[in-house]
Order: sequence, then C-alpha cells, then structure tokens
Amino acid sequence: MPEHEEQTPEGIPERIEERIEVRNTFPTPVVMKMMPDHEKLNARLKKTILAREKKEPATDHYDSNIGGWHSQRDFPKWGGKAGERIVETALGIADHMTASRSGRPIEVDWQVNAWANVNRAGDSNEFHVHPGAFWSGTYYVDDGGCAEDPKLGGEFVIMDPRGPGPSMYAPNLCFRGPGGQSVGSTELVRPRAGIMIMFPAWLSHGVRPYHGKGTRISIAFNLAVAAQ
Repeated sequence: MPEHEEQTPEGIPERIEERIEVRNTFPTPVVMKMMPDHEKLNARLKKTILAREKKEPATDHYDSNIGGWHSQRDFPKWGGKAGERIVETALGIADHMTASRSGRPIEVDWQVNAWANVNRAGDSNEFHVHPGAFWSGTYYVDDGGCAEDPKLGGEFVIMDPRGPGPSMYAPNLCFRGPGGQSVGSTELVRPRAGIMIMFPAWLSHGVRPYHGKGTRISIAFNLAVAAQ
C-alpha cells in the first residue's frame, strides 16, 4: 500500500493528509514592514544619529549591546521629523495588531521610549527581553551591507519562546508546517535598510556579531500601556 494511505470501510484507499486538520496554536506574531521612501528618510536619520553619537556617551542602562553605541531612551525628543515618522509607523502597527480579549479592535494609549544604536565590526547584542512593555521593535536605518552579503552576519535572532524543550528528546526531528524547523531553536531575520520589525516585548531576541567594515544603524523602541 502506498505511504500515508489507509483503507476505508468500503476498501477505497484514503490519504491520511486529506483527513487531518492542523491548527497552529499559541502563535507569536513577528510583524515586518518596509517603509516607503526609506532612502530619503534614512539619509536624514543617519545624519542625525551619527551627530548624536559624537556628543553623547553610550549608555549601559539595561543595555544588551556588546560593543557599539546606544543612546539614551529619548530618541523621540531629538529624532526630528524623520524620527516622528518611525514612531508614528510603530504606533500604527501596534494599533492594527492589538485587540481586546474578545478579538475586537481596541484603542490603546501607548507610552513610547526609543533609542538609537550604532554598531560596527565585531559589535552584537546578547539575547534579552524588554520588561514593562507590550510591543518592542527595531527599524533599520543602515544594514551595513548585511542584506546583500550573508557573510557579514548581523542577523536579528529570535529564540523559540518555548525554550529548548521541544528539541530535548529528539533534536533531529521537527514539526511539519510553517516555522516547524525552528522548534526549540531560533529564527533569523536578515536586516535590510528600511525595514521595521515588531514583536511581543517578552520574546527573547539578539543580534549576531557584525563582520563588515560599514556602520550599522538602527532605532529600537518599546510600546507600553500608559498609566490610566
């Protein structure tokens, strides 16, 4: 009998996959959006951020950076009109992706903090989460060439929120279907200038070391529910 076939009571072969339903439960949304006209937007952001780097020491407050420069979390105050576009886009995505427990759209008064990152050769970010926020995200101003050359590294890494448990018993096995191969492991997103990535703030993530000669620039942000 061919693989994945059973006999029905009438004796007619029936394929197993025609009788099953797969429901992916407990989904973890990772939202990506390419900003329109990002070339002009990024040119202004790059100038602003590099100027800020020259006059402001890097902060290590709750800092996951291994090397690199991390601004204070007041980017909306000095990011200019281009920075406002980034924050407005993040708020729009959060509004679109957030619902009440009944599944209906809901208005949320978001509290925003954001900061700029500048990474160069050898810099990276260790795995971390963002306590005290609902959504977190990153916008890439300059990918340092990573989008075109995988050898440069610098990938955004997302850890399976279930931890290593699903791969402890049989690490050579995985689940069929979308995302099944990363079970108990990680997913990689290659940075590209102009892309915004948003995800639940509790999702553990990091950045692999950058091996290029350029300058990696990004804007990170947290969205929390404002106190009533």
